[in-house]
Formats: sequence, structure tokens, C-alpha cells
Amino acid sequence: MNLSPRKRAFIAGTLILTATGFLSRILGFFYRIFLSRTIGAEGLGIYNMVHPIFGICFALCAGSIQTAISRFVAAKTSGGKRILRTGLTVSLSLSLILAALIWRFSDFLAARVLLEPRCAPLLPVMALSVPCSAVHACLNGYYYGLHKTRVPALTQLAEQTIRIGAVFLLADIFTEQGRPITVELAVLGHLIGEAGSTLFSLLAFSLSPADSSSKEKAGLLSEVPALMALALPLMGNRLVLNLLASAEAVLIPNRLLASGLSSSEAYSIYGVLTGMAMPFIFFPSAITNSMAVLLLPAVAEAQSAGNGRQISDAVTMSLRYSLYMGIFCIGIFTGFGGELGSAVFHDERAGFFISALSWLCPFLYLSTTTGSILNGLGKTGTTFLQNAASMLLRIGFVYFGIPRLGIRALLWGMLASEILLSFLHLLSLREKAPFHWNAWSMIVKPAALLFLSRGVLFAVLSLPGADMIFLLPPFISAAVRIFLLALCYGGLLLLFHRQRNHSQAFLSPTEKGG
Repeated sequence: MNLSPRKRAFIAGTLILTATGFLSRILGFFYRIFLSRTIGAEGLGIYNMVHPIFGICFALCAGSIQTAISRFVAAKTSGGKRILRTGLTVSLSLSLILAALIWRFSDFLAARVLLEPRCAPLLPVMALSVPCSAVHACLNGYYYGLHKTRVPALTQLAEQTIRIGAVFLLADIFTEQGRPITVELAVLGHLIGEAGSTLFSLLAFSLSPADSSSKEKAGLLSEVPALMALALPLMGNRLVLNLLASAEAVLIPNRLLASGLSSSEAYSIYGVLTGMAMPFIFFPSAITNSMAVLLLPAVAEAQSAGNGRQISDAVTMSLRYSLYMGIFCIGIFTGFGGELGSAVFHDERAGFFISALSWLCPFLYLSTTTGSILNGLGKTGTTFLQNAASMLLRIGFVYFGIPRLGIRALLWGMLASEILLSFLHLLSLREKAPFHWNAWSMIVKPAALLFLSRGVLFAVLSLPGADMIFLLPPFISAAVRIFLLALCYGGLLLLFHRQRNHSQAFLSPTEKGG
């Protein structure tokens, strides 16, 4: 099969980001297991409570500027480093101001905003990581714009490795000194990971070849208006969305208290959901996240070149593979969720949440890629409104449903909001770039192949000697069976694709179009 250089670069970039994303998430699982057994489910819940503040700061000083840098560099690579320096100057200045504000008002933010005074000593430590995140976000945006994914991928891996190594080392030191291991350890690990990844990305950038272009020598200020004209709407959008997400994070423990749970029970359930179950659901999204990161500049380039066919192909591809993977993940998490939760975290609640959240997967992965395409087309206002509507729907379930139905109301709200978001994204894309939709090929076929694969797995496990798999440690046993299921499912998909391509080779152009 002959692929264009653009497609080869896109596929290579996706594979690099996906491989490092999977490796990073595998390391992250060991990290989550360690945290769950040292600071407990309640500690995980409190640790996750400080992240809304960090998310708001990132939206203000880093995320939107990273996207703006990526789009500008993709459009005009000759002035890429000048654009990077401009964005970095603005981003770092904002991040230092925000870090100072968090440090100064940590008690107020913990008591009045997060509604949890125990977060107060954690916020100053978290504040120090904001400038670090701003620096490596801008550098990643620059490399994404150039379609050079190796540095961002390795930066992500470096961050996770440094964080885990630092936390393990600090835990040993605390144990030797007789100091208790608390939530502060996790926040220190976050800071050290951000600082380490920043140093890594700065080192990589300093070793990159210098650009002697005359355009590159122009003043930084000349790029600020254009860069901020794109970044400010994104900043406003992300700020509102992060405020809504933060409101949800604060409301969940609060509404669990209103349902009759104690504070310890509420934060424990919140910790199991966000710190144990959700990482499993987001683990396969390393693929769709990688696609989304690369789709944005690729679609922006296609739009500037007037290549509507390429945009339509990108939408069809994201739709097809998001559904393939999402349907497969439903099969994995409904079939093995209970085993995985008990084996990894020794908590049956984690297994229940993993199984219940599995139905999110197709819509979660689909909304990620289609949202990135919309942003690449410059439809940031559309994605903002649609994301806001989705978040408001979920908050409605949290506020009104949890006191009556408990945590199940949140699970239903998450599913409803992701379905709504995916549907709205696809409607908007249909207006901008007509794409191919085939329910038989994208839903019925993978669901049938998943069912067939599970039958094949059952038959294999019934063979003499196959019961040895069940004698392995529980997690290893589940992992081996999941691998066999994935091998069968992927192989059947590939077989059907080859048969389809082979049959189409003998059709006339008219028949192919039909």
C-alpha cells in the first residue's frame, strides 16, 4: 500500500505518541497502585481535589497558548522559534503571577473554593508546578506544529519516570525517618515530575539546530497580537470549561455528603472513582489522544490549502477507529473490570466503577478526536459551547441526582454528557466537511467481531492445559486473557478490511462510489 509522505508522517507521529503514551500510563498504573496503598482511597480523593486549581491555571497560562503556537508554527515554520519565544514569554509571565496568587491565598482557596481545608498545605506546592507546566506546554506546541512528536513524547515519558522515581525515593526516606506518608507526598511528586519534564524539554530545544532565517531575527512583540488573537478565545473557552469541571469536582464529595455519607466515605468513593477506575478507562485513550494532538495541525494545514477531501478523510478515520477501539474497550471492561479492580487495587468498588464506566469509551474517544478536528478548523467557539453544554448536563446530574441516587447519578451523567458531546461534534463537522458514515461497518461489524472473539477466547481457554492461565497471579491472568482477546479482535478486523479492499479492487468506479 502506497502512502503519501503526509500520511506516513501522521501515522509515524501517532505511533510514537501512542507507544510512549501507553508506556507512560503503564508506569502510571504502578504509581496509582503505590499511592492507593500508601495514602488510601480517601487520600487519593483529597489529592485529586487540588487539581481543579491547577487545571484553571493551566487553562489561563499554558493550554491555549500551546494550541496557538502549534497552529502558527504549522502554518509558517520559517518563523517557528520566534513564535515559540513570543508564546513562552507571555505564558511564563502569566504562570508566575498565578503561582504567586495561589501561594498567597491558599487558605482561602482551600476553605472557600474547594470546600476542604485539608487542601491548604498542598496548594503552595502545587503552585510551584504551574510555571514548569507553562514552559514545557509551549515547547510541546512548537514541536507538534512541526509534526516532530519525539520530543513531546519523550518529555511525557520523562515526566512520569521522574515523578515515580522521586516519590518512591521520598517514601523510603520518610519511612526511614519514621515520618508518616501523607497526601503531600503525591503533590511533591507532581511538582518534581513537572520540573523534570521542563528541564528535559529545554535541553532538547537547546540542542536543536539554530534557524538563521532573517525572519527569525525580528522582534518578539510583532507576533504577540496575532498569537494572542488566537489564544485569547481559546483561553476564555478553556477557563470556563475548567471552572465547570472544577465546580463538578467540588460538588461531587459535597453532594455525596448530602446523600447521607460521612466525609471519609465521600472522599473515599471519590478517590476510588477518580484515582483508580478512571485511569483504566483513560488508558486506551493514549491512541485517540495521540491522534487528536496530530489532527489539529494537520487539519489546519488542509484547511489553509483548501483540501476538503483530506479533512473529510480525517473525520471518517477518527470516527471509524474511535468506535473500533471504544467497542473493544466495552468488551474488556465489562468482562474483566471486576477482576482488574480487585487484582490491582484490592478494592471491589474499583471493579464496579470500571465496568460501569466502560460504556463511556466509544463516545469519550470519539469526542476527543472530533473536537480536535473542529479546533483545527478554527471552530473553537463551537467546541466551547458544545463542551459547556455537556459539562452543564453532567453537573445537573451531580447536583440533583447524587443526593437521591448516590454515585450512580454521576455515572449516568457522565454517559449522557459524552453522548451529547459526540453527537454535537459530528453535527458540526457534517456542516464543514461531509464524511462517510456506515453504521454496519463502524458499529455492527466490530460488535459482532468482539462477540466472536470472546467465543474464540472461551474455546481456547477450554483446551487441555489452558487452565494454567488461571493459576497465574490474578492481574497477570487477566492481562494474558485480554491480550488474547485483543489479538483475535484485531486480527479479525484486519482480515475483514483486507477482504473488503480486495473485493473493491474488482469493482468499477461507479460501483465503488455506491
